Amino acid sequence: MKESAQLMGLIESFEPSCMQEHRDKEAMLFYLTAFDDLLTRKNPLLHVTVSAWTMNSRRDQVLMVFHNIYQAWSWVGGHADGDQNLISVAERELTEETGLKEFRLMMPTPLSLEIIGVQGHEKRGTYVSSHLHLNVTYFFEAPQHQPLKVKPDENIGVAWRDVATVQKDPTEKHMQKIYQKLLRRVDAMS
Repeated sequence: MKESAQLMGLIESFEPSCMQEHRDKEAMLFYLTAFDDLLTRKNPLLHVTVSAWTMNSRRDQVLMVFHNIYQAWSWVGGHADGDQNLISVAERELTEETGLKEFRLMMPTPLSLEIIGVQGHEKRGTYVSSHLHLNVTYFFEAPQHQPLKVKPDENIGVAWRDVATVQKDPTEKHMQKIYQKLLRRVDAMS
């Protein structure tokens, strides 16, 4: 399948910087060979998501949303929903979830990879079973002067959050580790 080949190439070319990424990269490549429907939610077990890790130019603030399902401050992102252009997905999610119109992709390759377990939950009146997100994260920079806008069906808040706070925001320990990893990676790039 052409979509899988393009996604496979993106994952294969990613250079892991830690054991978590090394193991998740191996698993993602395995899943991409085992399943042919990972770009859509038709696969109820696992599917591709994309996140937009967005910081200000001073690298001391991260743009976060207060997620309705998780009841916690969270990065911006969403499902690929069939779109093989993952950068486009990240940009779309960034605009839809925050109202940002001005932002800049900081690197054309993913900032990180992670497989995220999602607990069963209800969304828009329908139960969604526990599943995995094969997540690809891109790094963006945005000016803070822009108006922010809540997307009520997904979040109840949008705000620039201090880096020290972001590391403690998630209620899930594995997300704290992911955010810490992202902040270290961006810091190493500076």
